[in-house]
Amino acid sequence: MINLLPPEHKDTYRYARHNRAILRWSIACVFTLAGGLLLAGGGYLYLNRSINNTTQQIAETNKQLQAQNLSSVQKQVSTISNNLKLTVQVLSQEMLFSKLLKQLASVTPSNAILTNLTIAQAQTGVDITAQTTNYDAATQLQINLADPKNQIFSKADIVTISCNSGGTDKYPCTVTLRALFATNNPFLFINDKKGSK
Repeated sequence: MINLLPPEHKDTYRYARHNRAILRWSIACVFTLAGGLLLAGGGYLYLNRSINNTTQQIAETNKQLQAQNLSSVQKQVSTISNNLKLTVQVLSQEMLFSKLLKQLASVTPSNAILTNLTIAQAQTGVDITAQTTNYDAATQLQINLADPKNQIFSKADIVTISCNSGGTDKYPCTVTLRALFATNNPFLFINDKKGSK
């Protein structure tokens, strides 16, 4: 078919077709943009509602915890735990002095007398002062205290020995010893309880 229309009309029809295509594309873009805006708005509303719900749940949980006085209970549990640890620590270092003194008396040689017993601040050992008839009795006392069969000390060392040779005293020598308690010492309160079970 031959188109005999003048060129102006042909151009008008061609531009009309292009305008129609552009109009369709514009409408499609507007719908796409509107759909995107609807999705973004819906997502924002959903996230906002989720945040509000979570905030409300946290507030309710905090109210329940405050009603149950959880912080006070935790402080009490912590205090009780600390007191229990302190009690165990004190009892683990508590000496049964009556039994300890009997055992010390039994290992002291006949030619020596105990004059002083000082427990170190850490309670892991003692300083013992004794008077003896001679040097041999002082060293015998040190050997007896260090003997593992006695179960008193793991180690006993002589700190000083001094003798006054010019006097009429029956015990002219003074010896000072430092001794460390044995770890399995039955004269500690807790070890004694374990051993008696």
